[in-house]
This record gives sequence, C-alpha cells and structure tokens, in this order.
Amino acid sequence: MASVRQVQVTFDCEVPERVARFWCEVLGYVVPPPPPGFADWDEFNRSLPVEKQDSAFACVDPTGAGPRLFFQRVPEGKTAKNRVHLDVRVGTGLTGDERLATLEAERDRLVALGATCVRVLRAEGFEESCIVMQDVEGNEFCLD
Repeated sequence: MASVRQVQVTFDCEVPERVARFWCEVLGYVVPPPPPGFADWDEFNRSLPVEKQDSAFACVDPTGAGPRLFFQRVPEGKTAKNRVHLDVRVGTGLTGDERLATLEAERDRLVALGATCVRVLRAEGFEESCIVMQDVEGNEFCLD
C-alpha cells in the first residue's frame, strides 16, 4: 500500500490570485517560482489561452512543512457552509487571557486584510475557544 507523502488543499473561488495572496499573508506562505522559461507569473498567465488566464494560483509554505494551497476559478459562487475548513493555530501552548488576546490580535490583523469575523466560540469550563472567520471570498476558517 502506498503512503501519502504530500497533501494539497484546493479552494474553489472567483478570483484565485486574490484569495491566494490573502492566505499568503495569513499563513506566511509565499508564491512559488514561475515555471521554467517564464520571468514571472504574469508572463506565464499571458501565455495561456484567454479562457485559462487568471484561472488558478498557488502558494506554498516556505519551510516546506505545510501543505501547498491551490486556488481554482469556478463559475459558480459559494452557496453553503464549507464542508472542510482550515484551522489556523495561533494560540497553541497559551492559556486563559493570553490565549484570547493572541486570538483577538490575529483576528484584527486578518480583518484588516479583508477577512470577516463571524463569531467567537468559547467553551465553558475549557481553555479552548476559537474565532470563526471568513476569507476574502467567504470561505470559513477558524482561529484557534
């Protein structure tokens, strides 16, 4: 049996580059180098047939530890809650007020980038809490 070596997370979206650049800022990811023979992604994009231009974009973890994120243009808009979402782990190892302050600071940073805060979930009697967010196209994710 073959074992999984890498995972890519794919987002359906309207404007792939916009969503990808948002996630680069959220996660500290970078845009990978363009394919060989192209000076930059704009040059590569212009080489595609018109109907394929601006149809996809990607970003990667510069350390190589996290999964590649791929963004593909689809004709339909988002109509329902995501069945899969990302949890952005910003409060790991923190407890109480320090954890909540870290989550709130990250929430504020992401709102400034175009995210929307949907709600704050606090579990009574537990240190765990999370903030439900939406990215620039309404895809849900959690800060925890």
